[in-house]
Amino acid sequence: MNLPEQIFLIANSIALIGWVLLVFAPRWAWTARLVFSGAIPLLLAASYVVLMMSTFGQAEGGFGSLAEVQLLFRSEWAVLTGWIHYLAFDLFIGTWELRDAQSRGIGHAWVVPCMLLTFLLGPFGLLAYFAMRRWRG
Repeated sequence: MNLPEQIFLIANSIALIGWVLLVFAPRWAWTARLVFSGAIPLLLAASYVVLMMSTFGQAEGGFGSLAEVQLLFRSEWAVLTGWIHYLAFDLFIGTWELRDAQSRGIGHAWVVPCMLLTFLLGPFGLLAYFAMRRWRG
């Protein structure tokens, strides 16, 4: 197994720990320590920064057009860096959804489907959370 694949598996496992804590143990002290504190999302963010800084400029392409982005993501390292970007931000948004729901007195069963959608489909879950929050509000 090559290094990017190993980093991919580690990053996925770390993010999954955060999501499992949010869904199954939202009020546990370790969830607060590892997820609500930002520790896991920030670890992923730091990994993203390290990868970005260590591989920046090594791949062809860029962000100026769709064709440049397609060319950029032919690089294994660029795809990995982009994936960790998604892991960090989606977990951060899922954490925010849960904390916001708790502060509004919205039951956990209502926010879990939104968090799962955020985990799987990012912005779809965020939109679902805002729709649910408005409906439940």
